[in-house]
Amino acid sequence: MSSSFVRVLAWLLLIAVWVFMLSERFQGLGSTEISYSEFKTAVAEGRVGEVVLSPSLIRGSFAGDDERTGSFRTVRVEDPDLLRDLQAHGVKVSGTIESTFLRDLLSWVVPAALFLAVWLFIMRRAGAGGPGAGFLTVGRSRAKLYVEQEVKVTFADVAGVDEAKEELREVIEFLKKPERFRRLGGKIPKGILLLGPPGTGKTLLAKAVAGEAGVPFFSISGSEFVEMFVGVGAARVRDLFVQAKEKAPCIIFIDELDALGKVRGAGALAHEEREQTLNQLLVEMDGFDPRAGVILMAATNRPEILDPALLRAGRFDRHVLVDRPDRPGRLAILKLHARGVVMRNADEDLDVIAGMTPGFAGADLANVVNEAALLAVRRDKEAVELADLQEAVERVIAGLEKKNRVLNAMEKDRVAHHEVGHALVAMSLPGTDPIQKISIIPRGVAALGYTIQLPTEDRFLMARSELENKIAVLLGGRAAEEIVYGEVSTGAQDDLQKATAVAKSMVKAYGMSERLGEVSLERERPALQLPVEPMSSRGDYSEETAREIDCEVRRIIDEQHARAHELLAGQKDVLREAATVLQQKEVITGAELADMRARHAPARAAS
Repeated sequence: MSSSFVRVLAWLLLIAVWVFMLSERFQGLGSTEISYSEFKTAVAEGRVGEVVLSPSLIRGSFAGDDERTGSFRTVRVEDPDLLRDLQAHGVKVSGTIESTFLRDLLSWVVPAALFLAVWLFIMRRAGAGGPGAGFLTVGRSRAKLYVEQEVKVTFADVAGVDEAKEELREVIEFLKKPERFRRLGGKIPKGILLLGPPGTGKTLLAKAVAGEAGVPFFSISGSEFVEMFVGVGAARVRDLFVQAKEKAPCIIFIDELDALGKVRGAGALAHEEREQTLNQLLVEMDGFDPRAGVILMAATNRPEILDPALLRAGRFDRHVLVDRPDRPGRLAILKLHARGVVMRNADEDLDVIAGMTPGFAGADLANVVNEAALLAVRRDKEAVELADLQEAVERVIAGLEKKNRVLNAMEKDRVAHHEVGHALVAMSLPGTDPIQKISIIPRGVAALGYTIQLPTEDRFLMARSELENKIAVLLGGRAAEEIVYGEVSTGAQDDLQKATAVAKSMVKAYGMSERLGEVSLERERPALQLPVEPMSSRGDYSEETAREIDCEVRRIIDEQHARAHELLAGQKDVLREAATVLQQKEVITGAELADMRARHAPARAAS
């Protein structure tokens, strides 16, 4: 039922009530309203000619010789002698049936109409497929359609993923010139799955493919298929492919595919509706002709939980990795996002920031540029400078400064020695990343201080000695507290967790334990925990092996802790001086700490 019909119905009800009220009003026009006592007196005096009785009202007319002519009306009261008195005085009596229209209207017609209107509103909301959609449209696809003119993104707006762009250029060529492939009998892959960590630009890359090809682009999230009504998800999948075939050539893009395509039959509670939706997607992918020009693209950052039927040849048979960018890629992304930002030395500054941000995804780098611009505005600068960009990187890594979190003198002294301990151990070991900054300004949720190391290059492999050095650096803060105070504090909790994780990986995953040998004891990450599997994080090894793993992890931690302790014991004077300067300035650079070490080097050599 349309909203216009509901409005017409409401107006009809109002008109009916109005007409009834007017009729009641007209019936009383020309009548004189008198009290019941006056009416009884007039009857007793013989001045009433005739009356018409109803359950709640008495209407009548005066006798011809009465000085008051015309009709009258009065409210009827409970009077058992009324009829006897009327007959005794020769009054002509008649009755009438009182209209119950208004009472019936208010008692059941109006409530029924209100109930119908509320029901229609709820059904329309439940099947919301856009303005004006009704309950019968609940199975329609919710995919957003972007026509050729609306997709403004091209490959020029995507940087840092050159390999992925090259993989997808073939799709663009097929959508533009399909006859070139059909001439030799070639078929484009039905499905293209974009894999990669969050924030690397998978959705942006899919839009760029549509923008380059100049074809319609259907965009929908995997979670939008699954609803509380059984069968709705499968109906939406069917409707999506019907719409896509009508708009071919086009691209269908399903974001967050893992919300829809998880392994079927896994978990303690299988989701029947989701599995039906996935089954329908598999059927549709098998059914549509790749020559029709419909390309199905999807993105996920959890490919390990996808159903194997989705990944087989003939469905999502081409997997494109959209990984975190390397240094040239990060520089290209930074330049892309800095196009509308006023900077003094854009090329030099962005090159420095690209070197400071290994492991950052494209979204992180965009956030760095935006934070730097906001900082520059807050400081009333004319342009963004390197200091603003570096501060933005620290914000992304460690969080916002908590200047209202004031440390007392004892805490500040302990945090200063702790952070200088990290930095001195890092400077004393070969192959570690250079120290950029040491700070005791609290940041984020729990960090009371931090030490930033600046990598000189991207690393993809680490040797055993480098991992051991990393553990020693993590334990340097705790060792410094032991040397200065003779006891430890709770400030090393995060350091201990990270050091233990590295040590466990060395023993269980990388085979870097002579006692356990060249084996990997880390269980391969399963797609999902099946009900028949015990919910345990321990791998497939015996209790004796587990005990040996614990002993090896403890040995590695103890050895590197002793190593850090020894390195700092020989630099106690530098540790105390640097901690004192850090308390005064709150922030010192790696170069300043290196100068302090150089001044104390002759004394250490002489001792």
